[in-house]
Amino acid sequence: MTLEATSELVAQAGIKDVTFTDEVTTANLAAADLAQRGVKAIVVLVHEGGVPPSGVAYDFPCTGENTGPSISGPIVAIAEHLDPRIDLVVSGHTHQPYTCVIPDPARQPRWVTSAMSYGRLVTETNLKLDRRSKDVIRSSVTAVNRPVARTVAPDPVETAIIAKWDALSAPIANRVVGSITADITRATNADGTPDNRAAESSLADLIADSQLDRTAVNGAQIAFMNSGGVRADLLYAGSAAGEGGGNVTYGEAFGVQPFSNTLVTLTLTGAQIDTVLEQQFNPARSRPVLINGVSRGFTYTYKASALQGSKIDPTSIKLNGVTIDPAATYRVTVNSFLADGGDGFAELAKGTNRVGGGVDLDEFVAWLGANSPVTGPTPNRITVDTTP
Repeated sequence: MTLEATSELVAQAGIKDVTFTDEVTTANLAAADLAQRGVKAIVVLVHEGGVPPSGVAYDFPCTGENTGPSISGPIVAIAEHLDPRIDLVVSGHTHQPYTCVIPDPARQPRWVTSAMSYGRLVTETNLKLDRRSKDVIRSSVTAVNRPVARTVAPDPVETAIIAKWDALSAPIANRVVGSITADITRATNADGTPDNRAAESSLADLIADSQLDRTAVNGAQIAFMNSGGVRADLLYAGSAAGEGGGNVTYGEAFGVQPFSNTLVTLTLTGAQIDTVLEQQFNPARSRPVLINGVSRGFTYTYKASALQGSKIDPTSIKLNGVTIDPAATYRVTVNSFLADGGDGFAELAKGTNRVGGGVDLDEFVAWLGANSPVTGPTPNRITVDTTP
C-alpha cells in the first residue's frame, strides 16, 4: 500500500485523479475481502513507517508493550489497529531499521519490520503455516535484519547492462559544469550519517541561492528549497569520471537534484511566509521536522520547545535585515513540488501570480557555470532557540 500522505510527497500533476485513503481502513477492507475468499495467511506491505530511538542497534527489537524503548511514528497506530487476521506488517518510508512485535487489536503479538534503505539491510523473516487452518502460526514468526555485505561476485549479465549504459551516458554525465572550493553538503544526523532534513544545510541554502538568482527576472526576492529534494552531497574529491578535484560534473549535479521539477515564482504575503515556516513542523508527518533551505538575505529564528504553530518568532523573519511585513507581498521562488503543497506545505499552494521557470537541475547547472568556483554558504540563516 502507498501511504495516506502520498499526496504530500509527489507532484500534484501526476495524481489529479487519484485519492489516497487511510491505511487501516484500506487494509482492513482488503483483509475482510481476502477472508471471504478463504485466504488465511495475510501480509501487509505498506509504505509508511516509524522511527526508533536515537543510537539503537540496526536490528532494534522494539516490543510495543511498554517494556522498554519502542518506535514512534505513524506505523505504530496503524499496526495497533490493523485487522487481527493480518499476520505480518512490512513497513518502510522512514529509512529506519527495526523488527518489532506490536500487539494487534486482539492483543496477539504481530511482527512489524523495516529494513532501512539503499539495500544496506535485508529483513529475514521466517514463519510457518498450519497445515489444517492454512493460517500463519504467530508463535513461529521471527524477523531479523541482516547487514548486506559486498562480498559476492557481481552478476555478469547485470554488470554488462550497467557498463553499456554507463558508456552511452558518459559524454553527458562526465561533462564538467562548474567547480567548488570545498565539500558542500547536506546536514548530518547525530550519528554522522547524511540527509538530516530537520536542520539547515549549506547545500540546500546554495540551491536556494541559485534559484533566487535564476528567477530574478520574475521578481524573485526569496527562495526556499525542500531538504528532501537534495539527494546527494557535492564533494570536492574527483569522481571515477576523472574530472579532477573541485570540478562538478553534470552527473554529480544530477545526483543532487534528480527530480526534474520546474521553478515557480509566486506571490505570498508576509503572514503567509510565516505560515510556510510554521509548516516545517508537523508531528503528523513521518518526518515531523522538515527545514527548508533559504536564500541569502532571508533569516529567521524558531524556538524548538515552542508549541506547534507558535515556533517562529514573527519579528525575526527578515529580508536583507528588514522585518517582513505581514500585510506586504513578496515574490517567492520554490520548485513545482513545493508550489503544489508538497511535503505538507499547503500554504505555498495558495501563492498567486505564478510565473514558471526552467527545470531545477538545468537552472542549477547554468548557475554553477556562471558563478564557479562556488563556495558553500555557512548554514547560519536560521537560528534555533534551544531555551526551554
